[in-house]
Amino acid sequence: MATAHVGGQYAEVAAGDRFEFGKNWASFLHTLDDARIETAEQSLKNMLEVRSLDGKKFLDIGCGSGLFSLAARRLGATVHSFDYDPHSVHCAAELQRRYFPNDDCWRIEEGSALDRNYLASLGTFDIVYSWGVLHHTGDMWNALANADALVRPGGNLFIALYNDQGKISVRWTKIKRLYNRLPSSLRFLVLGPVFVQQSWHRFLKGMLQGHPMQPFREAPKGRGMSYWHDLVDWVGGYPFEVARPDKVFDFYKARGYTLTSLITDRGLGCNQFVFRKNA
Repeated sequence: MATAHVGGQYAEVAAGDRFEFGKNWASFLHTLDDARIETAEQSLKNMLEVRSLDGKKFLDIGCGSGLFSLAARRLGATVHSFDYDPHSVHCAAELQRRYFPNDDCWRIEEGSALDRNYLASLGTFDIVYSWGVLHHTGDMWNALANADALVRPGGNLFIALYNDQGKISVRWTKIKRLYNRLPSSLRFLVLGPVFVQQSWHRFLKGMLQGHPMQPFREAPKGRGMSYWHDLVDWVGGYPFEVARPDKVFDFYKARGYTLTSLITDRGLGCNQFVFRKNA
């Protein structure tokens, strides 16, 4: 297990240079139910264009809540999950305990997408998955290059990265940095206005339907996630980098990949890519 980075993780958090993603996902696990898990499974099947993952090796880089590692395991894959944040590692371990106790086909570790020695120890995989993670490493393009080495020839790379919106992205970088450098007791001063700005229409919709909070309980974006925990992850998510879709396409085309699926986001969200590594 690669744990040498953990002291660095805590130091970065203490300095306000990193968001504690894992603590947010630990809270999310209290909302997890069968419907959310099935939605996560379906999103994998849709993007990868498969019915199952039987016989496949699946690597989850930055496993976060552990939900998509769980989804891949339920679809039949042999899964290796790792995360830089020890709380996220604990989340994945908790889901393994609940759904696949003592399972030899699901391995969970602490590790960094920037640690080439650790990554070299993993081998290659049929599917390398990293949704909304590599832009939080602090060195996104190196992390993207490192992911390449983990995909076997003929395998798939499924990633999601924040869309580059120019000056808007620069402004959000400053907001995220401020959020993380404030004492925990004052972070509502950032989170509250963002919640109102991004969520008033959802609240209004719920009011008109007689259930003000119902729109916030619905899983957003068809991935089985939680609106509130996604919002906290968005506001707090730092380090923060962005990329235009064409830049990501060119990056992997030069490394021998073919784009097989793409969903772009014109707003603040992530662009989703599935690439196939040429044999």
